[in-house]
Amino acid sequence: MAKFIGAWCLLMLSAPLAMLWLWPNFNPGATTNAIVKLCVLLGFVCAAALAFTYSLERKWSRSARRLEDFASALPAIQTDLPDDGLAELRSLSRAMQAMSGRIRQVVERAGLESSRRETILACMAEGVLAVDTSLKVIFCNDAFARAFDSRTPVMQGRPLYELVREPLLREVLERVLQTGNAEKDRFQLPSAAGRWFEARALPLGENPRRGAVIVLHDVTDIHRQEEVRKDFVADVSHELRTPLAAIRGYAETLLDGALEDQANNRKFVEIIASHAIRLNNIASDLLVISELDSNPSLPWPPERVPVLEVIDSATHTVQEAAATRGVHLKRVNCTECSATGYRFRLEQAIVNLLDNAVKFNRPDGEVTIECGYANEDRVQVSISDTGIGIPSEDLKRIFDRFYRVDRARSRGTGGTGLGLAIVKEVVEGMGGSVSAESQLGRGSKFTILLQAA
Repeated sequence: MAKFIGAWCLLMLSAPLAMLWLWPNFNPGATTNAIVKLCVLLGFVCAAALAFTYSLERKWSRSARRLEDFASALPAIQTDLPDDGLAELRSLSRAMQAMSGRIRQVVERAGLESSRRETILACMAEGVLAVDTSLKVIFCNDAFARAFDSRTPVMQGRPLYELVREPLLREVLERVLQTGNAEKDRFQLPSAAGRWFEARALPLGENPRRGAVIVLHDVTDIHRQEEVRKDFVADVSHELRTPLAAIRGYAETLLDGALEDQANNRKFVEIIASHAIRLNNIASDLLVISELDSNPSLPWPPERVPVLEVIDSATHTVQEAAATRGVHLKRVNCTECSATGYRFRLEQAIVNLLDNAVKFNRPDGEVTIECGYANEDRVQVSISDTGIGIPSEDLKRIFDRFYRVDRARSRGTGGTGLGLAIVKEVVEGMGGSVSAESQLGRGSKFTILLQAA
């Protein structure tokens, strides 16, 4: 502006000089010279003005273009603006340079925070999903996608119903979007393999462009443990009620005068003793189950266990009960082999299997024990009997706690319904597996597979 004002002043000052130069030619007869001089003067002034305007426009355009390129490249540009432009734009250049430094710091800080947040969310075991007001995906971590067997990464802007079709999940998000209040719920999602989730949903952002974020915590194991605990308490109460009621009933009968009944008093005492033994067996098995639940892995490492020695010890333990029932114990195709595990727990499992094979066998029946290497890295122990067998519909449940195929006969033989559950937990705790096969009326066979030592 100052240069334009200066140029205008020079033009105004040149006007009187032009008048003095042209004054002599204003006489009559000299108009031609005046017109020529006036044209020359106007041409000179116009040329000077054009040259001045062009030069000024070039400088302004070059400086403005440089500033425009600098601003367009922010925040990526790292170079400084040259300080050789117009004086009028130098202060603006310095201000833009200072601003670019602050912008880069803000962008770098935002990028770092975003990277940290995405890394944290990606590493979370909980599923995290964020949606906008139209229920389109803003963010979805890998845990959420894996829970519903979706491909990763999930594209932003994808409709929720394409990612997961769960009415319960959609209802929770819609309530959060409508009310702006946090929601918490626990539900089972069929599309996530029937697992149970505890969901917490929160609003994301402010109206009118509010979104929602939901976090899914897999509580399937917790839910299963709660159900097992409830069933366990109910089963224990039921199992204890029968022997306690029998003991109390026969004790009261004896106290009411049956002690003097020589024909029945001994029978009553024997019944009390048998139910007391049953209570003791239940308590012992419960202690074992409790120990396995609280200490699934022992504080010392697994050892090399000679399987034949364990079988001999377990056979000796049940030998008396087998002889009393007339059941014959025999070993067939047993070879020297060693497994990796814990000796006392393996013996515990084999004793339980032999005890069942003896209890549920027929008079003069047989229990056959086999052991050896199933392959290079597996040891196999098989125990088969010639007993009553197990119906096919019960085979899948015989390893459940307190499950008995024939409850009446189990009570008569002192069964607690915990023996096979103990066997399964012991064997799986040593990295092995146990299976059963049976034919009703012809007997059963249980097979243990363990890691070879």
